[in-house]
Amino acid sequence: MQSVQAIPAHGASKAASQRTLWMFVALVVVGSIAPFVLYPTFLMKVLCFALFACAFNLLLGFAGLLSFGHAAFFGGSAYITGYLCRDMGWPPELGLLAGAAFGAVLGAIFGMLAIRRSGIYLTMITLGLAQLVYFVALQMGFTGGEDGMQGIPRGKLFGLVDMSDNIAMYFFVFAVFMGGFWLVHRTIHSPFGQILKAIRDNEARATSLGYDVARYKLLAFVISASLSGLAGSMKALVFQLASLADVHWHTSGQVVLMTLLGGLGTILGPVAGAITIVSLEDLLADKVGSWVTVIMGVIFVVCVMLFRRGVVGEISALFGKKPAAGPAGH
Repeated sequence: MQSVQAIPAHGASKAASQRTLWMFVALVVVGSIAPFVLYPTFLMKVLCFALFACAFNLLLGFAGLLSFGHAAFFGGSAYITGYLCRDMGWPPELGLLAGAAFGAVLGAIFGMLAIRRSGIYLTMITLGLAQLVYFVALQMGFTGGEDGMQGIPRGKLFGLVDMSDNIAMYFFVFAVFMGGFWLVHRTIHSPFGQILKAIRDNEARATSLGYDVARYKLLAFVISASLSGLAGSMKALVFQLASLADVHWHTSGQVVLMTLLGGLGTILGPVAGAITIVSLEDLLADKVGSWVTVIMGVIFVVCVMLFRRGVVGEISALFGKKPAAGPAGH
């Protein structure tokens, strides 16, 4: 009887592995062709925000923790990478690693303070801490204040590849994105990810089963913050600029919008949301000016009213595949 039951389980596992393989193959193929069809700098911006949204979705969609301070990791790491690459002469690969490490450390600090509370209180704590980072970025001399940190060099990757070439820079950013995306995917489908989902769905039961809920929440915070910092560091190198906009609360709201629009608790949802939002901003910025934020707000309201599961979530439901459930109460 046990062997009979194992056959469909094995078959389902094999089918899931095949779907995952084809998803990664499709991403690699599309990503490899894209810079020869579309503007590479635009694509790099999309990839930076897509990784940022995937990192945020790991925390909200799979751990059930709504942070409104992720701009602190994104922008703070951008400043760190910019300072090390411009003023200290570090190569881009070390600058990115330092940015990711800074995001992880800052995420650990935020997490240790925020996970003591839940719900709206956790959200407000992360927002307050992020505003402190914004104030520091505004006051510190090396950040350039309101002018931002300009002239960040892209440098040479491993001392060999000149990153001033947009195509070379694109494929580097694409490789980093794919690595980060794989890490998020692997985390979600690991035993650690399953425990995060259990905590999201029923924290009291997870505690009763003997799991150290606070430790798992903190680890989720650190991983999410580290990848967010990596995304911010990449954006600083791509645009050779780190600005106050990167640490502003508006950026935290933007990544929430990307995640919800694409599909909370889905793998490809944050990527779809980032593509949609960045594309709309690029398309509308010169045409409607400051009204772009109003239009984004209208799109968000329409999406929440008509597409509760987000774009990817609705497509998954349409084809009969149940999307991952979002955190209760969000």
